[in-house]
Amino acid sequence: MRVDTSSTERPGNEADEPGWDVDPDDESGAAVVATVGRQLKLRREAAGMRAVEFGVAIGYGEDQVYKVEAGKRIPRQEYLDRADEVLGAGGLIAAMKKDVAEVRYPKKIRDLARMEARAVELLSYGSHAMHGLLQTEAHARALLRTRRPAYSAPELERMLAARMARQSIFDRSPAPELSFVLEEVTLRRPFGGTMVQRQQLERLLEVGQMQNVEIQVMPTDRWDHPGTGGRIQVLKFDDGSAVGRIDDEFGGRPVSGPKQLRVLELRYGIIRAEALTSRESLDFIEQVLGET
Repeated sequence: MRVDTSSTERPGNEADEPGWDVDPDDESGAAVVATVGRQLKLRREAAGMRAVEFGVAIGYGEDQVYKVEAGKRIPRQEYLDRADEVLGAGGLIAAMKKDVAEVRYPKKIRDLARMEARAVELLSYGSHAMHGLLQTEAHARALLRTRRPAYSAPELERMLAARMARQSIFDRSPAPELSFVLEEVTLRRPFGGTMVQRQQLERLLEVGQMQNVEIQVMPTDRWDHPGTGGRIQVLKFDDGSAVGRIDDEFGGRPVSGPKQLRVLELRYGIIRAEALTSRESLDFIEQVLGET
């Protein structure tokens, strides 16, 4: 997962949150945050600063400093930058930003992003929602807001940042082959309002022009296609291995066995055959955009 370390967020007053709570089920992430917290505490104490003084110096409250140092809170990137400056660490604290930035994303999304980063081919069919790699930030935000029970504001921002970071797959070289089949309803449902919908359709047209990307639309009037079981996704790697999942088979769990993958690829192949061609699909998306 490529992570942007040039944050635009700025620390505010002492009540500001320095980051996100640590997921107790994410053992590897919790270990990273705990290590960073210990280093911060050791350097603060070596500098002879009390937590309250340090908090004032970097723009956060004493309670928040204690939470970061105890490994209970994932610090923001600017928190580490200011700590590095205040403690005179010469860049050693700031250098931890990359590891901490990855941990801010939920573990299951980090794992998915790592697999997508290795994949040489991706096959994806989505029945109700557009694939996260294709979503604009505004569309993704509106979609995440429909979740029930609702995400808290920090959780929503965390999920959104993770989804956007995965889109670095489009910048990879050599580029992977990406195939998406979208249901017509995902083009017409106006998540976030008309302007967000239009921007999303324009993004699909932009991505669909890439040589390594094929976007196909499954019209709603197609009744004979095996996509009623839900989402299908297959990731293939350069060593010949692959992993995939389908909502209504194998308990919805990721699978990698040849027989299991054959089921996924068989269904996906038929779905692609029943869908509009990539050229027809781009024309169809332009048509929907014109009607919006």
